[in-house]
Amino acid sequence: MKKLIPYIPKIVNYFFILLFCYAAISKAMDFENFQVQIGQSPLLSAYAGFVSYAVIILELLIVVLLAIPKTNLIGLYSSTALMSAFTIYIFLILNYSDFVPCSCGGILEKMGWTEHLIFNILCVVLGGISVWIDEEENNRPKRRTAILLGFSNLLSCVTIVFLFFSSEHIIKKDNNFTRRFLLYPVVEDKSLNLDSDHYYFAGEDSNHLYLGSNQYPQILTAVSKNLQTTSKLKIIPENLNYPFKSIKIIVHSPYYYFTDGTVPIIFRGKLGNPNARQISYQDAFFSQIIVKDSTNFIIRTFDRTTRDLSLASLSLNSFPKVKLHQGFIQKQKDGVFDSDGQLNYSNNPFRILYLYNYRNQFTVSDENLNILQKLNTIDTTKTAKIETKKLSDGRHKMVAPPLQVNQRISSQGKLSFIQSSLMGKNESSDQWKKAGVIDIYRNDKNEYLGSFYIYNNGNNKVSDYLAGKEYFYSIVGKKLVRYNYRKPLVQNLKTGEAENLNKE
Repeated sequence: MKKLIPYIPKIVNYFFILLFCYAAISKAMDFENFQVQIGQSPLLSAYAGFVSYAVIILELLIVVLLAIPKTNLIGLYSSTALMSAFTIYIFLILNYSDFVPCSCGGILEKMGWTEHLIFNILCVVLGGISVWIDEEENNRPKRRTAILLGFSNLLSCVTIVFLFFSSEHIIKKDNNFTRRFLLYPVVEDKSLNLDSDHYYFAGEDSNHLYLGSNQYPQILTAVSKNLQTTSKLKIIPENLNYPFKSIKIIVHSPYYYFTDGTVPIIFRGKLGNPNARQISYQDAFFSQIIVKDSTNFIIRTFDRTTRDLSLASLSLNSFPKVKLHQGFIQKQKDGVFDSDGQLNYSNNPFRILYLYNYRNQFTVSDENLNILQKLNTIDTTKTAKIETKKLSDGRHKMVAPPLQVNQRISSQGKLSFIQSSLMGKNESSDQWKKAGVIDIYRNDKNEYLGSFYIYNNGNNKVSDYLAGKEYFYSIVGKKLVRYNYRKPLVQNLKTGEAENLNKE
């Protein structure tokens, strides 16, 4: 056994050469994927660009040091320190991260995180033993060896811890548009093939999903929550002699609402009954509407005095019926295109949300449109990048294609699911061609929880989605998909330990 001890440093030396050669080459050969995966790391997101290059260069440099007899001792010290850094990195991932990311290439692709932690610890031990034997063979003081080993390994661990806290601060307080993709926050459960790709979500109740149709606007389709049965109802408004242009059906159990803000008119009917009675006519023109209860609504309309977009409350039993809430929608340039966005709501408690299409902001209010929060999405577009021209009749026209930031929103409880139009740092362009990206935010405080993909169905992209009480749903082409909410998402909600964003 004593005869084998002097050979241990050489054996470990060759082992580290093979290990780091393999690791560096595998990362370099699939560098784009490696950089993307580093970008999704919950510890190194903010430094993905620098770290992705630094790791490969450092691994190759250590290989060179190990290959040269005069410097292989320095290479052993460096190898041990680097493996210590990798070890503390995985330890932090497993114990202090809100989620565990996917593998980062190389050996990690073949091992689980716990197995890799054990592997790294063994490498640190082997490296330390090899250094100790080599130094002892050269009659160097044991105290000096212990200090050098301890200092180099401690320095590498401290560096990783520093990067962790620094990266967390950047993501939470000064986000540089770096997404973190959660490990399956929603998981596809069931799907249903639809007869067309013109459907949108009209609402839900305890037993059914309800779909409206852009192709057949009078048809309301009810789908059982288990996606097993469907039924269609042809809505018959009591008066069809109106110039309908923009019909939309909204379900707010036990009623459905047949609306067109260009007329403007609202019909109401009982679910299951095709006959809808007119409850509002010419009270206010509107482009979007949400239902608070059977006689109270929130609408997006134009303020006649300012010619800007505005939110208003429409109460059928009050006088006046319409109350404008000026200043809720914030003007940046023209007050029309720059303020365009999506009107949405969530329950438990009831909150009204307005998501801007062309800037990184959404506003949250109570049911009376008293603003509670002005929150930001992780994109850095604070000012709408649009070019408009005001015509002589007061209308505004867009004269150049705008930069769209957000596409749509659906909210449930304290969560808002926002589909983004912009690619973040270190994201794969190929992946964006295959799927839509949904970012998850808390709407009661400034927190970004993470992101996930909704994959295309052939050439069809997601056209609508609904964050339901029990499930998440999407419509992709002619396919209705049901997803289960997963525990990591719920746990993030409970702990509140997520990426905090700055309020404006």
